[in-house]
Amino acid sequence: MNHKERMLAGLPYKPWLDGLGEDRLENKKKIFAFNNLEPGNFEEKTRMLKEILGKTGDYINIEAPFHCDYGYNIEVGEDFFANYNFVVLDVGKVKIGNRVQIAPNVSLYTAGHPVHPESRNSGYEYGIGITIGDNVWIGGNTCVLPGVTIGNNVVIGAGSVVTKDIPDNVIALGNPCKVVREITEADRDFYYKDRKFDVEDYK
Repeated sequence: MNHKERMLAGLPYKPWLDGLGEDRLENKKKIFAFNNLEPGNFEEKTRMLKEILGKTGDYINIEAPFHCDYGYNIEVGEDFFANYNFVVLDVGKVKIGNRVQIAPNVSLYTAGHPVHPESRNSGYEYGIGITIGDNVWIGGNTCVLPGVTIGNNVVIGAGSVVTKDIPDNVIALGNPCKVVREITEADRDFYYKDRKFDVEDYK
């Protein structure tokens, strides 16, 4: 098993061997072109994102600047949106469902290093995948760590550090991120805290 295969298998690997450095460089060139694309060129923006990422739905929108290591390890579903400064360290697989919204300055980190300094100085690192379900909203300045699964219909509060799995249909926040309550049918009529919709077409 070479080091690229080890990386994709979640095993310790060395990131400069077996073509990994070349893959990152090639992706950096694509990311540079994407981040410097003329505003308003939506067709080219979509084309470039579909070339960078491993899998996408028909509609995808990521605001520049965007950064990732490989690109091909990221899969997103339909109607995906990520705001400015979306960072994905995708040495492990990142799988994101349908209708997911990502606020500014969100980071998904599949990458990690050994805790012991001698092991860390050996150059070995690892990647453990992240999975995000459907209909998820991740608030600004949130960091999701290796191995985390976020369920369907979840809201992650701004500034959270998500270190453990989050179940379906909840609001979770904090450092470390914890569930604060379930999302219920009673939430449907409110757009912000105790403020009710003043229109009818939100249902």
